[in-house]
Amino acid sequence: MTALAAGRAVTPAVSTRRFAAGGGFGAAAALGLLLAVLAGAGGGAAGASAEDAGIIALPTPNSPLVTLRIGFRTGSVDDPAGKNGLNALTAMMMGRGGTEALRFQEITEALYPWSASIRAQSDKEMTVLVGEVHRDHLEPFFAIVRDLVVAPRFDESDFVRNRDFLTNTVVSTLRGSDDEELGKEALNAMLYAGHPYAAPTVGTEEGLAALNLEDVRAFHRDHYTRARALVGVAGGYPDGFVERIEQEILDRLPAGGAERAPLPAPRALDGRELLVVDKDAIATAISIGFPIDPTRAGDDFYALLVANSYFGEHRTFNGLLMNKMRGQRGLNYGDYSYIENFIQDGGSRLPIPNIPRSRQFFSIWIRPVPHHNAHFALRQAVRELHVLVDEGLSAEDFEATREFLLNYSKLYVQTTSRRLGYHMDSAVYGAGYFIDEIQRRLTALTVDDVNAAIRRHLQYDDLAIAVVTRDAEAFRDALLAGAPSPATYNTAVTEEIRAEDALIEGFDLAINPDRVRVVPVEEMFRAVEAG
Repeated sequence: MTALAAGRAVTPAVSTRRFAAGGGFGAAAALGLLLAVLAGAGGGAAGASAEDAGIIALPTPNSPLVTLRIGFRTGSVDDPAGKNGLNALTAMMMGRGGTEALRFQEITEALYPWSASIRAQSDKEMTVLVGEVHRDHLEPFFAIVRDLVVAPRFDESDFVRNRDFLTNTVVSTLRGSDDEELGKEALNAMLYAGHPYAAPTVGTEEGLAALNLEDVRAFHRDHYTRARALVGVAGGYPDGFVERIEQEILDRLPAGGAERAPLPAPRALDGRELLVVDKDAIATAISIGFPIDPTRAGDDFYALLVANSYFGEHRTFNGLLMNKMRGQRGLNYGDYSYIENFIQDGGSRLPIPNIPRSRQFFSIWIRPVPHHNAHFALRQAVRELHVLVDEGLSAEDFEATREFLLNYSKLYVQTTSRRLGYHMDSAVYGAGYFIDEIQRRLTALTVDDVNAAIRRHLQYDDLAIAVVTRDAEAFRDALLAGAPSPATYNTAVTEEIRAEDALIEGFDLAINPDRVRVVPVEEMFRAVEAG
């Protein structure tokens, strides 16, 4: 069992070691809502230090920057019933709040001339405060970060501002303007009905409305504890700084109480289930998925990493879905797949670190498609999943994809901050440093290993399908009727594509009619539904 699943405090054994909610401030701050410089040190665990439990240190003496990642094994799974969003709000009270000595605005003004940043990021099982500063300003910067963690101000005005921000995220962003994230969160609600993962990380409308400042104080006291802490530091910090982190941050946290029980398995899907969110959307957003067991702690994860990269690597034309749906047919902007929760890091193509989960899922993300081609696009995505599961990868595709990943994965850690985050995640999973594990394990893989892992973990019989579209009932009826749905193109396509289209447009989606729902968008994320 991984350290994450067991809920244990992590002591890294190294010598010398969606939709994320968050907030931050400073000139370089980037709010991780829907939710650093590599200088000299190598990427592997050999440069890591962990003389004290719960601290991971990556010294890069020549770097002018210092990065802090102060993590806690707490997340939205710890939100009390009826108060969904409490952890996200607590995190924002650190990332966009004050200290006992300084108000939020005073901190913002202090960080600006230093070109420093502080932000909070929260997910289902982990929350992290990320700070970065030039080492010339480390001393006053560290005092601010320290006090945000151990002595947050919990000012009423900060509470109101941050709660309003999270509420607007649910009401105005998820329901209103971001159909892609709406589709992903609808899929999450399907997969994890009745499970601690069910609510959006940012909370629900009713859950946020139920919160008060005392809830935040108590949650911070009970969950932001030394037992749950995992601190990372990297860059050009001075001698003795790691010891100061232990003394001035970890030693000042509450000790912490009982461990969180391992999370239950999600419910079993009953055939191909369908949720259609009725919204006057300009295009149709589609997300498909099902729970899987492997995490980065297991051998099969790395075989699936190759399979997934071949099938749907995020925002690259390495993926089959991207080539066939966008490249050949121009159906939409992009089509991707994932074997774990994926939240894009800003405008990059890379996932953010520090969102480890003990329960993962496979998913396909079909970015918004013109309404008239939505039925066809859904059919094509599910049909391609059939082909992947039934046929696997060819030896040629395996070799090409493995070579791509061995090189592409090195881009995950282009900055010291990202490298530190991945070291922390590896400790949480109880596994070797992720980037080194990719290099080691993929080199030893065979195409038979990958195809065997596909057969063990991927399938197409039991799927959750979440769709955001207008005229939702008509779309539902069309899916259940199963009549052909030919694609309409703006430009000519080849005869080869037309021949394949003839197979796709009549493909049987076999939706379970007993597991179909149409929900008005206004009803989404008001509260957590029963499983």
